[in-house]
Amino acid sequence: MSNETNDACPGNADIDGVLTELALIRTNIVSELAMSQKRLDEVHANNRESARNLLHYIALRRHDLRSLQSRLAKLGLSSLGRAESHVLATVDAVLGVLHCMDQRDWHHSSEEVPVMDFFHGERLLAEHTDALFGPSTTPGKVRIMVTMPSEAADDYLIVHNLLQQGMDCMRINCAHDNADSWARMIEHLKRAELSLGRSCRVVMDLAGPKLRTGPLEPGPMVLRIFPTRDVYGHVTAPASIWLTPEHFPQLPPAPASACLPVPSTWLDNLGIGECVTFTDARDAKRVLKVVEVTEYGCWAEATETAYIVPGIILTRERTGSFNKREGRVGALLPNENFIYLQDGDLLIVTRDLKLGCPAIYDKDGKILTPAVIGCTIAEVFDDVKAGESIWFDDGKIRGIIEKVENARVLVRITQDHLKVLKLRTDKGINLPESNLRLPAMTAKDIEDLSFIAQHADIVELSFVNSAQDVESLQQCLDNFGGHQLAIVLKIETRQGFENLPDILLTAMRAPCCGVMIARGDLAVECGFERMAEVQEEILWFCEAAHVPVIWATQVLETLAQKGLPSRAEITDAAMGRRAECVMLNKGPYVLSALQLLDNILRRMQAHHAKKSSMLRELHLAQLFPDGFDR
Repeated sequence: MSNETNDACPGNADIDGVLTELALIRTNIVSELAMSQKRLDEVHANNRESARNLLHYIALRRHDLRSLQSRLAKLGLSSLGRAESHVLATVDAVLGVLHCMDQRDWHHSSEEVPVMDFFHGERLLAEHTDALFGPSTTPGKVRIMVTMPSEAADDYLIVHNLLQQGMDCMRINCAHDNADSWARMIEHLKRAELSLGRSCRVVMDLAGPKLRTGPLEPGPMVLRIFPTRDVYGHVTAPASIWLTPEHFPQLPPAPASACLPVPSTWLDNLGIGECVTFTDARDAKRVLKVVEVTEYGCWAEATETAYIVPGIILTRERTGSFNKREGRVGALLPNENFIYLQDGDLLIVTRDLKLGCPAIYDKDGKILTPAVIGCTIAEVFDDVKAGESIWFDDGKIRGIIEKVENARVLVRITQDHLKVLKLRTDKGINLPESNLRLPAMTAKDIEDLSFIAQHADIVELSFVNSAQDVESLQQCLDNFGGHQLAIVLKIETRQGFENLPDILLTAMRAPCCGVMIARGDLAVECGFERMAEVQEEILWFCEAAHVPVIWATQVLETLAQKGLPSRAEITDAAMGRRAECVMLNKGPYVLSALQLLDNILRRMQAHHAKKSSMLRELHLAQLFPDGFDR
């Protein structure tokens, strides 16, 4: 082409530079694919094209494309921002236009890998979604998965109503209940499917190696009794106290503020209207008034706050009588214990599950002995190192490992605020910077697989860290035989996220697989400030692999638990449109949450498909008058 022609084409020099840069990227994509042929050969035939596209996407994202994207946009061309499901087709389309703009011929060799067209990738994702979650009568519908409460094993209507309101997948968490309960839940689902003429997939979640805090020694045996007061402190309702024989205690027939075991001979002589006096644990004089006597115990009321411990003497007095009889309060249930922690405190985490205890202080408030607590998986002690971070209770408490010993780890609490926090038993522990070598499946998980292989459609693998974890599950399922279960990989650790491409390619050896973004532990592992970008990257890589994604953890949680959603939850639920399925957790108001979620997702379907905005006709635009003059 002549120089005159070059000069006549605005931006021609930039066209040539962009074309050269993009052509080089394409060459890298194709050459890197050739080096991964062995991995492609291992992939199931159903996923071969998708695996190839995933490898294209991995090669593409090894480049920083931001400058190139800006230059492409200035030329009025695609900036490659929607290339996930059809990488090479997008690159080739832009290269084709660039060659035309530069008045060059372009021919890429036919011996290269097949190029997936723009719509084929979307069709593959839709097919894989139908294969995993079951076909939908509405194209592009985001499925809804609901976790079953324990009550669903004995209450058919729970399952029936959820299915009627749009549940597409029934999730059973194997960390709770047992095989008998799971079987009853599934039977209820089958009955509901017949009744409603709808189908629903059974998803069973392996518990995995949950690292949690160990038990604590029992707390003090003390009961706090307090009446109901208004904002001015006036008593509006007395506290109701149930007095019961200590050698044959009976549960209160109605809700009670406290239940006190007392000697039966003393209890038998109580009468309605009689007053019982005592000195509580704070040396405060208090009175109980008997308001009802039954054959199983007595009801009394208190109008003042009192602290009661075992051994407190209750003295009854009959009106007009000098005869006093005393009875002692018997053994009380210990309160739940906890450890107070604040910035700078030392916490000892032990390898065993001996009872932990709070810190011991001297009379001046200085710590004599640090707090101690165990952990449920001793093997982590072999993998942690000094200087690594450790988090407790879903990321509420942060610490740094100061020293690793044979039987214990010394942790220094590092909080950004001065608030004193409570650490209880059975709270999660996260070690995001540690290279843990825990297998994803425990002995219990392998035992549960025998039931899952017979009754479920999908098995969810928790705490996936590596491709080897996926291979272990695939091998176990092969050993059980029967129908081939679909696998969903729960990405909830930093290692799992960082190994995602390798994990996906391994999972794609099976005919059907999916990914769950388990945002609870994942946020702690990767850092809350990174959670938005981490979930975006998971969505991108899974779309490139045409692997369906489940958007999970705390979706409309406040609504499901308390009956009223927060504004942020509504926005988060709408973001679920980016995935192929959204998971709801159990709660008293889960049916309301299901109805609202289904409504939100249906509305958003007209506006978004993955990353793309769908430019449907907007009512707001129609309201604007024609022309600019009113």
